Amino acid sequence: MQKILLLLLTSFTLLLAENSSAKVVYDLTTANQKAFERKILKAIVANKAYYESKLKELDVTVVIHGGAYRYFTVDPSRTEYKTDKALLADYTSLKKRIKTMHDTYNVEFLMCGAGMPKHGLKAKDIVSYVKIIPNSTIGLIDRQNEGYAYIPINDK
Repeated sequence: MQKILLLLLTSFTLLLAENSSAKVVYDLTTANQKAFERKILKAIVANKAYYESKLKELDVTVVIHGGAYRYFTVDPSRTEYKTDKALLADYTSLKKRIKTMHDTYNVEFLMCGAGMPKHGLKAKDIVSYVKIIPNSTIGLIDRQNEGYAYIPINDK
């Protein structure tokens, strides 16, 4: 009887381990639009597809600060980013793609509230699906303590 219980417990544990989700937090600071598109918009979709093919979920959080504020404004032409011609030219498409990340792929976006004033931003300037948190460090600490893998996306 003990062997059967041990076998069942072991099987159940392995089943739970196989079905658990993977978790990642992206530390997004890049102002480089090509890097943002490649490492966030395209990579997250590809990574989600990979884990789905393994019958797993991928929980994704993106913590926004530094140069990355520009991608999450309601209207960059009314911010300090109004001179970023590439951003302004592509923003309608970028905005839709980013919203799809949230709506379709359940990506959580957290923005560092501490750095917003430095960039002349207020909550009303940020798209509605982004949650403003006290600072980026808190978001990164919280997610890493919840077992999220850490991936920096910066200009280096």
